[in-house]
Formats: sequence, structure tokens, C-alpha cells
Amino acid sequence: MQGSVATPEVRPSLLVGVLAFTGIVGALTQTLVVPLIGQLPAILNTTASNSSWVITITLLTGAVATPVVGRLGDMYGKRRMLLICTVPLVLGAIVCALSSSLLPMLLGRGMQGLGVGLIHWASASCVT
Repeated sequence: MQGSVATPEVRPSLLVGVLAFTGIVGALTQTLVVPLIGQLPAILNTTASNSSWVITITLLTGAVATPVVGRLGDMYGKRRMLLICTVPLVLGAIVCALSSSLLPMLLGRGMQGLGVGLIHWASASCVT
């Protein structure tokens, strides 16, 4: 059977587990700092208006990254984009955990916003 291409086996239970996990990670990433809004100015040694960018930057980069990652997922494969989106998500979490001022926190949260492409991957996988 020369020219035949093996199709990957689809395991629905594994797919549902991955979709649930990515949905939870995406939701937690976006909302984890919301309870800290009142304390962020003191934690980051900045003003309240500047500390509000900690939440805004994640939503902003996520809004830009989602359609881009979706298109790249269509072009290069959803699994590959899932793995690629995981890298800035994890690195952003590390940067945020180690930051004690506003700029590194914004950088880390922006990187986490790039990981919002995981949510697009999950929703696109349900459709295709």
C-alpha cells in the first residue's frame, strides 16, 4: 500500500479533556488578577490608573491574537498552534510571578494574552 496516507485516530474523550483544560486555563488567565484590582497599586508601586492596564493589556493582546492564531491554525495546524500559544502563556506567568513593578507585570500579562489563542483553538476544534 504505497501511496496510502494513515489518518490519525480520533479519541473523543481525550479531545473533550483537552478542550475543557484549555477553556479553564484561558478563563483563569484572564480573570485571575481581578480580585487584586484594589491591591495592585500597592503591590506594583504605581497609581490605580496605571495598574488597571494589568487587566486591559491581557484582553487587548488576546483580542488581537485570537483571529491571528485562528488563521495560523488553519494554515499550519491547530495542534502546532496550541503548542506555540502555550509557550508565551507559561513564560508570561513566570514573568508575572517574578515581577514587583508595573512594566514587567504588563509584559508578562501581554504574553499571557497571546495564549488566549488557546481558546480559539479549542472552539475551532469543536467545529472541525
